[in-house]
Amino acid sequence: MKEQILQLMGTIIKLSIQHPEAEDLLIKAAARLKEFEQRFSANAEDSELMKINRQAGIAPVKVDQELFELIKIGKEQSLIADSALNIAIGPLIQEWRIGFKDANYPLPEKIQSLLPLIDPAAIQLDEKKQTVYLEHAGMAIDLGALAKGYFADKIIADFKKAGATAAFIDLGGNVLTYGAVPQRADGRWRIGIQNPFLPRENYVAVVKVQNESVVTSGIYERKFDWQGQSYHHIFDSQTGYPIKTNLASLTIVSGESLAGEIWTTRLFGRSAQEVLAELNQLDDIEGIVITTDQQIAYSEGLKGRIEL
Repeated sequence: MKEQILQLMGTIIKLSIQHPEAEDLLIKAAARLKEFEQRFSANAEDSELMKINRQAGIAPVKVDQELFELIKIGKEQSLIADSALNIAIGPLIQEWRIGFKDANYPLPEKIQSLLPLIDPAAIQLDEKKQTVYLEHAGMAIDLGALAKGYFADKIIADFKKAGATAAFIDLGGNVLTYGAVPQRADGRWRIGIQNPFLPRENYVAVVKVQNESVVTSGIYERKFDWQGQSYHHIFDSQTGYPIKTNLASLTIVSGESLAGEIWTTRLFGRSAQEVLAELNQLDDIEGIVITTDQQIAYSEGLKGRIEL
């Protein structure tokens, strides 16, 4: 297998593929990921997404078909009752800045003033014209909770179309596998699950997968300490503060990477017990929960596929 490592989207990206023209396909994949970053970034002033945000309350913006598609999926998922996913969360993210050098603790009145601006129902989509309009000035879409999964699915689709026999994508901890891993008799890839209480590359478990994605969301990745309290980057749209949860991390194993992104964020506002109960009722979606008191549990469908 040929491998390429890139530094993009603020993370390390690893691409591997088994194909006679692997090198050429890896170059094309890297170019496509750079294009995606340019289009979907909520932090680059000149991205296509930022054009929408800058025109909030002013005018609809015509966008590329893929950006429109992900915003549409994101809006639908954000409007589901009890979902912790909200693509209109941009104003809160920019105010708290958790994960950035200038992170700060906003004044309560500032948070209150932002709550009316994070309503996903106020994102207007015109399918015919391919336009996106944010109804109120100050609104901002942030696709950070979904974008990597969407990109991974698109790259794997390209690899499949080109006739790859095996491929592996790691977009900074968001993993998608295709085909059988060449050096294993059972053909399954081994994916390490990060221990949320130790530095990167320390794994608490290994899960075996094939033609599946492994996506982890956790409160350990981006944190901000203020007056003896620690705040993470996953927000409660009702309060404007980070979600209160006993989850340290939630990993979803699914067929598509975007599904993994959706479910890790959607379920994050619930207790570990509620998350497991939900996972055990979902078809083709499995998961691993690690609690803040260092307990680990997983859904029934992963039995026999996990090594602790």
